Amino acid sequence: MKYKLDYKDNFEKSMLFWIARYVKFKLSSLSNKELKDYKILASINFNLSKGVLNIEELDSLVKKARNIGLSGINTYFNPLKKIYETLCFYELKSLKQIDEELISEILASITGGLSDASKKNYRISAINFFSYLDKQNEDNGNSHNFNIELKNWGGVSGTRGQKLPEYMSEEEVSEFLKAIENSDFKTNTTRNKLIIKIIIFTGIRVGEAINLKKKDISQDDDLYVIRIRGKGNKYRIVMIKRHLIENLLENLEINYENKDGLLFVNRKGKALTQAYVSRIVEQILFKAGIRKAKNGAHMLRHTFATMLYKKQKDLVLVQEALGHASLNTSRIYTHFSSEKLKLAADVAENLAK
Repeated sequence: MKYKLDYKDNFEKSMLFWIARYVKFKLSSLSNKELKDYKILASINFNLSKGVLNIEELDSLVKKARNIGLSGINTYFNPLKKIYETLCFYELKSLKQIDEELISEILASITGGLSDASKKNYRISAINFFSYLDKQNEDNGNSHNFNIELKNWGGVSGTRGQKLPEYMSEEEVSEFLKAIENSDFKTNTTRNKLIIKIIIFTGIRVGEAINLKKKDISQDDDLYVIRIRGKGNKYRIVMIKRHLIENLLENLEINYENKDGLLFVNRKGKALTQAYVSRIVEQILFKAGIRKAKNGAHMLRHTFATMLYKKQKDLVLVQEALGHASLNTSRIYTHFSSEKLKLAADVAENLAK
């Protein structure tokens, strides 16, 4: 069913209406192989059909969708949320006032501190949303076409201006590991220590860790071989020395109320959320006296990749270990190798002499 572009009585409500419909559309098109609870998804879709009152309510529904396995929805929604919040400052009267110049202006203002990869996501999200609107709105038999293409938007510039990820130094990693051993979470201490160690020792994504099953882990001499389902349902394996996690793994109490046999679940048998795992990391960092601009669990992945490249100088190895689709994604970790910079410092010293 098609609706008028300015469906509600003001710009903000109309824009919110269309974003909610777009989110509902994207939820139906995402891969559901990781979906954990169809009933919750049905409830989310029902609430989206009924209509949301504000962007915060819509954000809450998106987070629920992410937590039941539809993590890809963030890629589409988060940029639109920022665009919506910025558009509200313009006090527009109609969605028809939006054009490519305005969207370019908004993207430039809200993506200034982001990496090129994130800027690309914002651009694609905006293009996809307005393309959806082009096809879905109708007024007297005609539709309003935004024709947002952003071909000349200057937000993405190859690898220039790429934002370097946060990571820990070797000394900080040592303190972090000591803090893990000394941590007591009152409940689920074994589970919490195990998931953090697996992430820091293998560099897998948090979303990959919380979806691990007992059957995904096998033994090979002194190694554990872990089968990972990564982005785009692509499989890879990572390895970890058995002595690093064996005791924790053997003492892990699995809640078998979870039908999928997941390793890391809460008391209700539900998979842990990424937000919960990040809170664990923040607690351990605080205990270790380590302060970072970004304290989330994803920082552990960056730390592993940085250490791996520093020790091995093998970019293809980093790509394979982290499950990057492109070698260019792994290339950012070459910035952390300081040997060549030290040579440059030596040259400068010679010049001074």
